[in-house]
Amino acid sequence: MKRKYYIGMLLAASYLLSGCGIYNRYSRPETDINTDSLYQMPVQSADSTTMATKLWRELFTDPHLQTLITTGLKRNTDLNIARLQIEESQAILTNARLSYLPSVSLTPQAGVSRYNGETKKTYNLGIAATWEVDIFGKVTNAKRGAIAALEQSCIYAQAVQTQLVATIAESYYTLLMLDTQLAISEQTLANWDETIATLEALSKAGRTNDVAIHQARANRTALDAQILSIGRNISETENSLSALLKEPAHTIERGILNEQEFSDNIFLGLPLQLLSNRPDVRQAEAALSEAFYATNAARSAFYPNLTLSGTLGWTNNGGGTILNPGKWLSNVIAQLTAPLFNKGTNIANLKIARARQEEACLRFEQSLLNAGNEVNDALTEWQTSDKRIRLDLQQITDLKAATEKTQLLVRYTSANYLEVLTAQQSLLNARLTLAQDQISKIQGVIHLYHALGGGVN
Repeated sequence: MKRKYYIGMLLAASYLLSGCGIYNRYSRPETDINTDSLYQMPVQSADSTTMATKLWRELFTDPHLQTLITTGLKRNTDLNIARLQIEESQAILTNARLSYLPSVSLTPQAGVSRYNGETKKTYNLGIAATWEVDIFGKVTNAKRGAIAALEQSCIYAQAVQTQLVATIAESYYTLLMLDTQLAISEQTLANWDETIATLEALSKAGRTNDVAIHQARANRTALDAQILSIGRNISETENSLSALLKEPAHTIERGILNEQEFSDNIFLGLPLQLLSNRPDVRQAEAALSEAFYATNAARSAFYPNLTLSGTLGWTNNGGGTILNPGKWLSNVIAQLTAPLFNKGTNIANLKIARARQEEACLRFEQSLLNAGNEVNDALTEWQTSDKRIRLDLQQITDLKAATEKTQLLVRYTSANYLEVLTAQQSLLNARLTLAQDQISKIQGVIHLYHALGGGVN
């Protein structure tokens, strides 16, 4: 009968604890966000291919860029700090796991007392042990929370690494664009010199006036200033990229913009894959998991703590009697501490934990929306730039033809040379815009790769 009674008590206690939820494990909650509708464009239900599955070396094939990314992954300060944070979280988790074990300490004591002319010397060589029995899940939830915190640190390091790869690539291609714009500007500057010389010759021959000459010189001066600005942007971009690599500012070796190749086959994959690919989404869910276990730990504070403690040692002080030689001393104590009144602290802590869990859930939902928006923005950037490049090429072709024909008209007719100046300036702007749209398309690929959660391996 006693055995059945004890078994019944254990089953009742287990049911009570499971009903309280202090031993429940985290599971992803139902959200109001429909992951199937995160992308603006329709996605086939069987489409599981995504750009994020590519290695960054497969996407960025420029050898100079690959060298820069490799150096950044080794030396970048933010990434190395994130790796150290992983070590900190691992140490915290180790400490939480060791909380299941008893704490043991050596407690030697010695004393000398004198009373009524008699001196007494006592000693106690003992070992004390204390063990908190995890009946109500306090230690278990602390350990699970530490696991979630470690997962956050690992995911954060992945997010830093992903961002680093994207930033280095974007800075590198920006340098290529600036190089292209600088080359175009310097070439146009030489054309302006020829134009000014031609205008001066025509002016001496009485075929044009000084207005065209002054306008051409003004355009050349403006282009000189623009070249200086491009040079400054190149220097600033190189300095910023050197800082990412944790290196002193130096000239970055690089290729040519027109030699860069990217596939036009863009694979988004399923929106649901953002849950497993995107570091920020995974980190938000790990934070939600940690908040869940913090709430469980706050619930367990309402239940009593059972602590077992004991001592074992050798002493000559046996109940006030001095024994020489000493005798063995042992002591075992079981202590049950239950909260009765603590000024509402446990209730307040539970409310705080629940509120933080709700906050973490809202952040998790928002991270999904942000991920979908970033994918849509990057895809729009890529598509728009691709269309603009086609228009730019057509515009440049027309402006080249217009410039050549106006020059012929001025040489062999009485046409106004201001038309030539206008055509040349328009051609310069169109060529600079083409370089800008080319880099925008490349940036769209980078942003899309990043938005889908790639850039890790």
